[in-house]
Amino acid sequence: MPAFQASRPVFHPVAHAVRLVLLGCALAASAAQAAAPVPATTPMAAQSYEIPAGPLGRALAEVAAAAGVALSFDPALTQGLSSPGVAGSFTPQAALQRLLAGSGLELVPRPGGSYTLQKQPQPRSRNQEGATLAEVRVTANAEPSDATEGTGSYTARRMRTATPLALSPRETPQAVSVVTSQQIEDRGLVSLADAVQATPGLTVSKWGGERYRFSSRGFQINNLMVDGLPMEYEEAALSTGALSMYDRLEAMRGAAGLSEGAGTPGGSINLVRKRPTREFQGSATVSAGSWDDYTGSVDLGGPLNEAGTLRGRAVVSRQDRHSFIDDYQNRRTLAYGILEADLAPSTTVSLGASYSNEDNPGVDWNGLGTMPDGSFLPIRRSTRMSPSWSFWDKRSTTVFADVEHRLGNGWKAKFAASAIDSEMHMLGSYLRSATIDAGGQPLFSLGGGGYDYERTQRSFDAQLSGAVTAWGRSHDVVVGASHRRSRWDDVGGGATIDGSFTLATFNPLNWDPRSVSLPTVGAYGLWRRKADMEQTSVYGMTRLAVTDATKLILGSRLDWYERNQVQFDGDYPYGETHQKASHKFTPYAGVVHALSPTHAVYGSWTRIFNPQSYNTADGGTLAPEQGRNLELGIKGEYLGGRLNASAALFQIDLENLPDALPSSACTGQLTTCYQPAGKVRSRGVEFEVAGELARGWQMSASYTYASAERVAAASGYDPTGSYSVGSRYATNMPRHLFKLATSYQLPGALHRWKVGGSVHVQDSISSTWNVRQGGYALVGLHAAYALSRQLDLSLNVNNLFDRSYYSGIGADNGPNFFGDPRNVMLTARYRF
Repeated sequence: MPAFQASRPVFHPVAHAVRLVLLGCALAASAAQAAAPVPATTPMAAQSYEIPAGPLGRALAEVAAAAGVALSFDPALTQGLSSPGVAGSFTPQAALQRLLAGSGLELVPRPGGSYTLQKQPQPRSRNQEGATLAEVRVTANAEPSDATEGTGSYTARRMRTATPLALSPRETPQAVSVVTSQQIEDRGLVSLADAVQATPGLTVSKWGGERYRFSSRGFQINNLMVDGLPMEYEEAALSTGALSMYDRLEAMRGAAGLSEGAGTPGGSINLVRKRPTREFQGSATVSAGSWDDYTGSVDLGGPLNEAGTLRGRAVVSRQDRHSFIDDYQNRRTLAYGILEADLAPSTTVSLGASYSNEDNPGVDWNGLGTMPDGSFLPIRRSTRMSPSWSFWDKRSTTVFADVEHRLGNGWKAKFAASAIDSEMHMLGSYLRSATIDAGGQPLFSLGGGGYDYERTQRSFDAQLSGAVTAWGRSHDVVVGASHRRSRWDDVGGGATIDGSFTLATFNPLNWDPRSVSLPTVGAYGLWRRKADMEQTSVYGMTRLAVTDATKLILGSRLDWYERNQVQFDGDYPYGETHQKASHKFTPYAGVVHALSPTHAVYGSWTRIFNPQSYNTADGGTLAPEQGRNLELGIKGEYLGGRLNASAALFQIDLENLPDALPSSACTGQLTTCYQPAGKVRSRGVEFEVAGELARGWQMSASYTYASAERVAAASGYDPTGSYSVGSRYATNMPRHLFKLATSYQLPGALHRWKVGGSVHVQDSISSTWNVRQGGYALVGLHAAYALSRQLDLSLNVNNLFDRSYYSGIGADNGPNFFGDPRNVMLTARYRF
């Protein structure tokens, strides 16, 4: 560890988080035990419903949840049955009866205002008189679950990433995708980067350490969301943890200004945590794979009291793996817990925490260099160009809570809060130069440094939503406010050996990474960065039922954003930047028109802004980036929502992107400075199919074409012509991208088997430093066998044909990273 870490405080938020969760557990348990549900006895008034045709059980649960009534029935009664839906103003009883029309079932009132279902009377024999239905309680304390676990599906019923409303993919006027729990399981996905790599339309580039850049439609994504609360990517990279705590990943391509306020227009990623279940369930998973990759996890959830008003869930996972890269390891530990309590029939409270610890000894920060002309070196994929002592360790604690109160008549209020404390410690190296010696051999120079990051974020969001009746139709309304604050405290210094900042000079074709001595960090002073960001927002939207077939979504958001950053060289401040945006207005407009119960056409337009910290040549700060997103498309929903398809055309305009200037153009103490680009435009098409093609056959397939180019020139420095009108932008991202994942449960006597595979195809990419990776295709296979109803074994093979390729490219001195060679993983999963 570098010497400068010794004076830093010990990471303590874990103990604080544990105390908070234990206190919350005690309070929630006490409140849940004391607050016995009180059945409604007062007749309920009519209210508006907008429930589409679909599976009967789902529709009944949605009406019960919206009305706040208790409905219990045996799920087997509704299995395989469909409902015509219900639209208009009805009492809860009348709405339920309309859904049951023609189903052969009837609604039976029970004492206290609750209901159950039974088959319509049939002639029966005397010995059947005393028979009663086995009953499973279905509570209506909250909306029907949108969780994908247990569905076996490659699609989702509803998503909230594009708007605050829970809408089906067909009802959403933007391109949305989901990586479900079943996909995560089938493909053996472990990390956030794994899940993004599997997401339609998104690309992943490794750029140093255990950090990845995610991009969509030609632009980098700089925000992530967790349960709908946004966070900056740098903080998310430290705190998202293993996938085992998440039910799914939702992604929206295009600007997410209504959800995020500040951000880039390429897209948004929303990670949705697992929630407690109302019935006990659990699983234990162990895996073993290539390069000594061992993973284990336990996931338990269910009711914690007899009434089921207190529920909990806990996930613990551990991964210990080596790598195909020499002297490189990952050790990931995750602990996640959440409590959910019904304090009253109309009020649900959740409190949870997670702790993630990731150690990466031998992490390769700089990747691989190339020849000075950008051509790749003739080296093995296991080659590392960083010393073996490098590491990149990160830890994070998150505490979160939310409360939802159902006001009746479909209205509800919700408040959510999250506190994240993260830290990162690293010691690494970078390639300073690449030259050719007198003998024609490549010669690299190695520098290094050590850094400690401490990041905190606090997020709050309050929201009120419901339906109003006007002009004889029901319309959805959402209003809300949010506040987010993050703080950075980073410190670091250059690495030296015997007083020299050049740690080694070596031939990459013949050198030993273990030959470099452990350096001293900060011997000539420490660099420090402090930053403070605050964003306050108010937002609102409405979904207007213009006609039975046409829904118009109008929304807007006002943001107050401020970020201040100062850097210190020892005690001397320099590079001070200030960003501020007041009353920043973000509009949103979308329309969805149903051509039939199956197909709908849509269009949407929105804006987004992104404050920047880049210095201009005179020491000022670049104005915020301004993005505009226009999209047109058609969507289809088949088999009661079990299969979704979409096709989209899009155009994104982005102004004020930073173009680097030569250091000679920078004034004062600045060593780097930038000018604003004129305008970049990305255009393309997307196609996607996701869900059940036939009984037992799940598939997610997508094709994306996105090409970004400059349509207005920057006004200043452009030595190479790469900033000129018509030049391609983001050449390090593929223009053509095809992804396929599928699984099939074999029928008949082979029903214990499930087989599937995946395909990833992309065209060539290049960097502005003449480094180029040609197009490539990757193929994966998986198979699973159920030894019993509870235990199954699965085998995954990735990069089946052992394609050699670079997954991320940069300059001749890095970061260039090989993609994983062929590898296998064997998994055993036991379900309680």
